[in-house]
Amino acid sequence: MADASEDHTSNIAPTTITHSTPGSQQHAHSDPTRGHSAGLTSPTVSSTVRQPQWNANYIPPPTTSSHGRRPSSPEEAVAGVRSPEELLRRLSLTAQASGDLKTSDFNPQVAFPELQLSGNVISATFCVPYKIRYGSNGQWDLKCRTGTSALFDSFSYLASPESAWKHTLVGWTGEINRLPDQNSGARQADGSLAGPPLNKASAPIPVDKNTKPVQPNEVAELRIPLESRKALEKMLERDHGGCVEPVWLPDRRLEDDTIVLREQNKWRRYGEHELFTLFHYKQNEPSDGRAAKRAYENYVKMNQTFADAILAVYQPGDVVLIHDYHLLLLPKLLRQRIPAMYIGFFLHIPFPSNEYYRCLTKRKEILEGVLGSNMIGFQAFSYSRHFASCCSRLLDTEASPAGVDYSGVHSAVDVFPIGINATTTLQSAFGSPEIEEKMASLRELYRDKKIIVGRDRLDSVRGVVQKLQAFEIFLERHPEWHGKVVLIQVTSPTSVEDRDERGDKTEAKISDLVARINGNYGTLSFVPVHHYPQYLAKEEYFALLRVADLGLITSVRDGMNTTALEYVLCQRDHHSPLIISEFSGTAGSLSDAIHINPWDLSGVADAVDKALKMSPLEKQISHHRLYEYVKGHTIQHWTNNYLKRLLTNLAAFDQNQTTPLLDLKVLTKRYRASTRRLFMFDYDGTLTPIVKDPDAAIPSDKVIRTLKSLASNPNNAVWIISGRDQKFLDEWMGHISALGLSAEHGSFVRVPGSTEWENLTEKFDMSWQEQVMSIFQQYTERTMGSFIERKKIALTWHYRRADPVLGPYNANKCQHELDSVVTPYYDVEVMTGKANLEVRPKFVNKGEIAKRLVEEYGSSAEAEPDFVLCLGDDFTDEDMFRSLRASKVNIDHVFACTIGPSEKQTLARWHLRAPEDVVSAIAMLNNLADTDDLDFEEDGPGRVNGTEARL
Repeated sequence: MADASEDHTSNIAPTTITHSTPGSQQHAHSDPTRGHSAGLTSPTVSSTVRQPQWNANYIPPPTTSSHGRRPSSPEEAVAGVRSPEELLRRLSLTAQASGDLKTSDFNPQVAFPELQLSGNVISATFCVPYKIRYGSNGQWDLKCRTGTSALFDSFSYLASPESAWKHTLVGWTGEINRLPDQNSGARQADGSLAGPPLNKASAPIPVDKNTKPVQPNEVAELRIPLESRKALEKMLERDHGGCVEPVWLPDRRLEDDTIVLREQNKWRRYGEHELFTLFHYKQNEPSDGRAAKRAYENYVKMNQTFADAILAVYQPGDVVLIHDYHLLLLPKLLRQRIPAMYIGFFLHIPFPSNEYYRCLTKRKEILEGVLGSNMIGFQAFSYSRHFASCCSRLLDTEASPAGVDYSGVHSAVDVFPIGINATTTLQSAFGSPEIEEKMASLRELYRDKKIIVGRDRLDSVRGVVQKLQAFEIFLERHPEWHGKVVLIQVTSPTSVEDRDERGDKTEAKISDLVARINGNYGTLSFVPVHHYPQYLAKEEYFALLRVADLGLITSVRDGMNTTALEYVLCQRDHHSPLIISEFSGTAGSLSDAIHINPWDLSGVADAVDKALKMSPLEKQISHHRLYEYVKGHTIQHWTNNYLKRLLTNLAAFDQNQTTPLLDLKVLTKRYRASTRRLFMFDYDGTLTPIVKDPDAAIPSDKVIRTLKSLASNPNNAVWIISGRDQKFLDEWMGHISALGLSAEHGSFVRVPGSTEWENLTEKFDMSWQEQVMSIFQQYTERTMGSFIERKKIALTWHYRRADPVLGPYNANKCQHELDSVVTPYYDVEVMTGKANLEVRPKFVNKGEIAKRLVEEYGSSAEAEPDFVLCLGDDFTDEDMFRSLRASKVNIDHVFACTIGPSEKQTLARWHLRAPEDVVSAIAMLNNLADTDDLDFEEDGPGRVNGTEARL
């Protein structure tokens, strides 16, 4: 989150709120826009007025829409949608047509009745909006947390009366520091508990020999009893104006439920030293990995604690919104606990290309964690494209910038550039006489000079070094600007994750560059670079943005740079141009700004010269477009748009209808009561796991033994219905004479007790194969790693071993070509499988074989099978499930079961998680085959009559 928003109005003159527990509260207000009222009540009494008060930026927007029209209905966007890409396009058009309409303009519970929404949004963010300190007498001190104010504005809006939602905020308390004890004569630490514990050698030396020295753990350790924690929770809820659930991350708990806090910054270490660094295209120094392993363990524990906190307040129908890189594992953890939960995730920092992301040791775990979301949002399209590429390469799944299908579940992917609170920013920038005075002083100080303004954090990804180097080249190439242009660079203290040697090196390099530029191009009466490594007061900050003649942002990598948005609003009257790095997440939104490559120093220097020479008309036209965009795409617009897209995706894909786990008790009871049993098993992905090399997917000894035992029962008809060819099935399972085999999706059949194969397509015209083979060969040459499998009836092109991006791309092109030159003229169809394309006759499918096997028992109720177990894992097996639904077999006698997660879209009534579970279930039935005289009893979870089933 540290990278998501740099709305500096929340970083300036922070409000401090001091509370005593119990007792009176004191409030110091340096910002009148906070909206706190005097004489607040005791923290034991919670306010009933839902009024967001903790964010200094929040001012409720007008109650009427400036556009005066409603957005298109969600039903219109969803109707007739056939793919994630089409849904994304329709939603984008709907959003453009709707303008900046508020959530309160429609009732989500009415608009999406099928979702059965509760009307509550639970927002999960890493830290609550306060920096918290705790005194030994139970006193709490709260100070507004700097940075990420755009995100905090979103929470304020959701908690305000302007929103149609009820809001609950779940966030870590952050590092709780110690309040200095004013009455103690002992030397105090600086209040920080984030550093390493003190050792005994560092204990203070007492002045009085009779005074007991302060022990190290008394300074480094903080103990907070339950009563004080509850008091803080009530204070946060009151000051937020809505429900706040702080997440406590103690090092240990005492018997009286007092928590002990010591090394608190360990909870942010993995996110900020591993993920944040790599996501910004920086690599850590090589190490033995032990520290990173411990950090990841803490990262997992923290996400699990967040999951527990959310589940403690969750009610069915709630919408959970999870924010940023600290909580990447949280979506999956919640999905495992409540599969039908509505979950949205938004990443506020860049997502790197797969070449960088693959350097992460826990790369799969992170991707799987975030894919527990129904929708994943990014700041820019390139980030969503990188995410899809990583999923394709590392998870071997179908992915695109519109969505990812993993383990049978679809996670929509979309782009939502964050805005700022335009109303508040304009009021802050233009509503104070003090700002006008500051502006007059700046104009007098820099009379007859062009002012270039830069405002960044002190870390390497902000590009301050590149900015100064480019400005030096600008002065070198354009001597006519000497003495006429000044660069005012404000560099605020860096965030926690960069407080190391690199931050010190960046600071030293900036200082050296400033000194060199001023030494080479400055005079006794003129200094070209004014560097201020500090926070500015709010009035100074907005005055500087208003008097600027050019805004210069040269980030080498960042998420959403809100300084650019604030600059555009502050230039309402002056119309000065903006130069922004193409590597900033904001660049894609501000298309009318001047885009530069910060690594091209000469190009930046030329852009500065061009911008300073722009005519008033050019500046006015460019600024007008930027201003309209920023004012229309506010944080309220972002919040509404994100929620509407999430709900529309949920309604479109309906992926929260889960399939229950196969009930062993019901299965075994029906099995023992039946005498005419039919078993139909797919092979790949059902009896054996999916592997990259199809020839390597051979059945294990356990699978062979289990099938042989099951088929030996005279009451059982056991069939393998596979896409494999006759040769493969004969080689590995042909020796089981009692087993029925169906090859090539039903083209060939070998009945039990026979060694001969029946060709069901013997009279079919096969002349289409020559043309299909020619097309497949062309794409095999274009796609390294792909190959053709020629079966007797079908032709299959495999690309599982090809590049995970190139393979699907060429497969899509190949399918379009087949659909245009083959399928219109022959009675064949193109089937898309798991990393393969197969062309086969239309009438050949697994559903026809399933129908035939059921009919062979007879059509009367006395002759039809009284037990059917059908298992498969992919869409070709859905034909079997569909056929069984259409049959006359009693539905209670049919166990259609898919292999995969419960969220998978399927016609099956049950699911098992993996092929190992399939084998365990069959083995359990084998053990029950000769125990009809025994009463059924369930011995415990996963055990029936002493038989262990891995389900």
